[in-house]
Amino acid sequence: MPLRIGYVREHFSSPLLQFAEADGGKTFTLVECPSGTGQLIGRLENDEIDVAIALTDPLISGIAKGSKAYKLVGSYVTTPLNWAVITGKDSKYNSISDLKGTTIGISRYGSGSQTMAYVMALQQGWPTNELKFQVNNDIRGLINSVNDSSTSAFMWEWFTTKPFVDAGECRFIGSVPTPWPSWLIAAHPTRAPADALKPFLATLTTYVRAFDAAEKRESADVEFIKDKFGYPEEDIKAWLKTVGYPQDCAAIPRQVILDTLDVLLKAGFVQSPEGGFDVAHFVNTDITALT
Repeated sequence: MPLRIGYVREHFSSPLLQFAEADGGKTFTLVECPSGTGQLIGRLENDEIDVAIALTDPLISGIAKGSKAYKLVGSYVTTPLNWAVITGKDSKYNSISDLKGTTIGISRYGSGSQTMAYVMALQQGWPTNELKFQVNNDIRGLINSVNDSSTSAFMWEWFTTKPFVDAGECRFIGSVPTPWPSWLIAAHPTRAPADALKPFLATLTTYVRAFDAAEKRESADVEFIKDKFGYPEEDIKAWLKTVGYPQDCAAIPRQVILDTLDVLLKAGFVQSPEGGFDVAHFVNTDITALT
């Protein structure tokens, strides 16, 4: 039975989409999750997907908070994600500092849009236990909420949001890059067996390496993203200068987990168990190597 791979249809997913086109559904099928990592985790919990390619911080915080629906099995993007801070087109907010004490829009609890609000608050020196959130499901709901003033702002990936800003629907007032590599791969511990998952990760590695090759970035990658997502060429080229993919999707640097937990602990988003966290608890070591 083919693996069910949950993903977010954004430019980051380009190597995965190229792999899926070549595979033709023989070894895996894609399940689109437009609301992001919170939705991906929910679908892992509800037996709707077997594998999720998702944001580092919500995946790690979910396990830290006790989720048994998945373990980490690989790496997908090795560079930070640039989270834009977005407000309404006519709102009174003009900088991140204006947002203290206001209600922030998020897609779901436990999503990257929520964890990064904690990181933003930590950077600003705000009490993280006073943060207030409103769930708005997806980017359309988030944009509507900043324009009807039910929320002050929300956070979403910069280039994904830029077309809405260019269209005058909302405004950028800042950005907060993740202090960790941005995407990991997680899988249900029993529904994604090693004999299916290991070949998937090995072949995905060949696609991310090809996509990451310098000669591809000048033309082939640009044309693929333009065709699939309709982004302006100058935005695609700007994004390609900022992104990097792993040499081995079936390996996870131990330091990525440690550094992410350190920031999430300081931000008050997770609590440390007695004796601290065991990094091996986060990873399915039958599938992936901790490096």
